[in-house]
Amino acid sequence: MRLSDDSLVLALDQGSHASRAVLFDAAGELLAEAHQPVGTRRGREDVVEQDPVELVESLRTAAADVCASSAVRGRPIVAAGLATQRSTIVCWARSNGAALSEAISWQDRRAAAWLARLAPQAPRVREITGLPLSPHYGASKLRWCLDHLPAVQRAADAGDLAAGPLSSFLVARLVAGRPCVVDPANASRTLLYDPATLDWSNELLELFTLDRTLLPACVATRRDFGRLLIDPPGLSLAACTGDQSAAAFAFGRPAASSALVNVGTGAFVQRVAPDGAALPAGLLRSVLHADDGGVMQAHEGTVNGAGSALEWLRERVAIDVDRGVAALAGSGDIPEPPLFMNGVGGLGAPFWNPAFPVEFVGDVECDDIARLAGVIESIAFLLSVNLAALQSSAPLARIRLTGGLARSDYLCRRLADASGLPVERCALAEATARGVAFLAAGEPAGWGAVPVEREFTPTGDAVFTARFARWRTEMARRGAAT
Repeated sequence: MRLSDDSLVLALDQGSHASRAVLFDAAGELLAEAHQPVGTRRGREDVVEQDPVELVESLRTAAADVCASSAVRGRPIVAAGLATQRSTIVCWARSNGAALSEAISWQDRRAAAWLARLAPQAPRVREITGLPLSPHYGASKLRWCLDHLPAVQRAADAGDLAAGPLSSFLVARLVAGRPCVVDPANASRTLLYDPATLDWSNELLELFTLDRTLLPACVATRRDFGRLLIDPPGLSLAACTGDQSAAAFAFGRPAASSALVNVGTGAFVQRVAPDGAALPAGLLRSVLHADDGGVMQAHEGTVNGAGSALEWLRERVAIDVDRGVAALAGSGDIPEPPLFMNGVGGLGAPFWNPAFPVEFVGDVECDDIARLAGVIESIAFLLSVNLAALQSSAPLARIRLTGGLARSDYLCRRLADASGLPVERCALAEATARGVAFLAAGEPAGWGAVPVEREFTPTGDAVFTARFARWRTEMARRGAAT
């Protein structure tokens, strides 16, 4: 696609807390944005759901708002891209697009007990998918819907059921003709997809007793998905992918020497997989992008307790956590933080312990600002463990940090010290949106570079280094050795 100077690209980003619509110009400059909050329902036994219709309508509202902004001024919007939260699934009717289940969140673990019976097959699942056998991914959730939801069962009996990643449901509802398709990034978070063939795995479908005909057809990341049913009319969807896969392209085509860390509700660290490199133990293999030009894969680590850990803390302290995050200085006179065992949401890569405890160790009578510092340090520690695993295949030169928590100087300093790598905080608020816009625009050569707002270099803080070592010891005592 060739962009003229007045061309605009629309990015749609459906996330856990909000749907966003962002307009970029031909050089990748953000011109306008709109967002629409969305709700989440939490129940007992690790149930986390969202209203799928609300997610659809929130994207329509955000898109209409941003396209009505003064930034447009008659300029042509030539392409649109969609990025979504990964590992969230929906069941719907092929005939009319009606949702037959809630959007079962990536955070949901309701099928954990059922999935445990497949534990002997975990090594084979990882061999095919590059993922651990985890209830966070889509397969066990799809199986749960078929086993427990009468509307889903009736649609399956009638040959009218479609089931798959949230991205597929959104495309079916937002694109003319209700296409039933799935992109590689979202398909690869189901435990049913084989990145080697870019298609559903017959072996895994049999393991989870799921019928291929229920699933969306596997397609490329970038293609003509069809005409979007939003204002303004006539706009085509040109790219679809997962949120973290899109974020990898926020700076243009990603380089293998950089690690991208995106810190939101969860934190994700990824790098382009070096040629011929084996997948490091405990990490994930992800498909960043696939089309006729080839496949780009990533090695990825996850930290479940990032923004969600601050939400956990918010209910247990008297201070304003948001103000505390903004004010906490990396070298200020604060009490030594307690060590935080961050099992919020289950311990992710490279440990994979869903029942890991959530607790402070040390001076539990310390003040609230010290507790906040301890939680933030735990995020830096967990990210650094993942970064060390990434470097087992090839060295890294830098960390590029994006996401809401990137605003915390304290996190940036501690991540630099814990990892031993420089941390670049870039002047970029919407990494996912910019990345999917870059893909939708056809990876234009004129896409501008993102300036570095501030670089944090390792300081060699001996006290902090000793605290990191004590944290590792406490983690190992609880079964999470590094």
